[in-house]
Amino acid sequence: MNMSTELKYNEPWILQRADPYVYRHTDGMYYFTASIPAYDGIVLRRSKTLAGLKDAEEVMIWKKHESGIMSIHIWAPELYYLDGKWYIYYAGADKDDIWALRPYVLECADEDPITGTWVEKGKMQRAADDPFSFEAFSLDATIFENKGQRYYVWAEKVGVGKQISNLYIARMSSPYSLETVQVLLTTPDYDWERVGFWVNEGPAVIHHDGKIFLTYSASETGPEYCMGMLSTDEDADLLDPRVWKKERYPVLKTDPGKGIYGPGHNCFTTDEQGNLIMVYHARTEEKITGNPLYNPNRHAMLMKIEWDEKTGYPIFLKK
Repeated sequence: MNMSTELKYNEPWILQRADPYVYRHTDGMYYFTASIPAYDGIVLRRSKTLAGLKDAEEVMIWKKHESGIMSIHIWAPELYYLDGKWYIYYAGADKDDIWALRPYVLECADEDPITGTWVEKGKMQRAADDPFSFEAFSLDATIFENKGQRYYVWAEKVGVGKQISNLYIARMSSPYSLETVQVLLTTPDYDWERVGFWVNEGPAVIHHDGKIFLTYSASETGPEYCMGMLSTDEDADLLDPRVWKKERYPVLKTDPGKGIYGPGHNCFTTDEQGNLIMVYHARTEEKITGNPLYNPNRHAMLMKIEWDEKTGYPIFLKK
């Protein structure tokens, strides 16, 4: 097998892996997980290098239930190491109610998350005085820390009819419970967030030079899928929605010249040299066969991120 040693950017890296997530552990090992086309379980692969993830063995570490909750649409897992244990955050629905997506948590107390035992911790627990969170279609949870506090950001739909997917934030009290009630971060305000469906989802967070940048994805999952961004100061009250500045236009969108269609649902990691790398999914064709949600050709890709010296903002996909 030709093992990959060189990173290539903005082209298919790991095929048919949507909602890609890369975690670099304290020992330098890289882990990769993603939504798989069958949406029927959670996979992990590991490598000493970021490039090595491409050819690393993939192991199914958890499978969907046969019925009831978590029996269909297992989506967007993310792996974390918190308080000395491994956690995976993911969403799942009920085969008898396939859009009843809810956020769930797995925990592994063993040293090795691939061979270790994973225990279901159930649905993410909202704060005692929050009657709303996780009552409707909820998914795409991500976690970040700032100033010694841990925050949980997720997408949840509200309203009637096709519903609107918003992003919310809360502070965490444990790896599987929230301490504070939900705060609305962003709702689809602009035309580019409202193609097909009105959607804000897939949040990811990066810190740089005293700032916090939160990227997210918008619109339906075809070529119209794109990325927006919020930003704030790391000293701000992150639970005050007014401190977050929302960009008027997408920061990343379809680029036919580069053969990238519908880029989004990203995360951030670093390569072995410490360079910031964005991991995202995109398609390589404009026309999609069948329902975009079930078409498997969303591929994990890599993008090297640089910083604008004037604005301090990240630069996505240089022209």
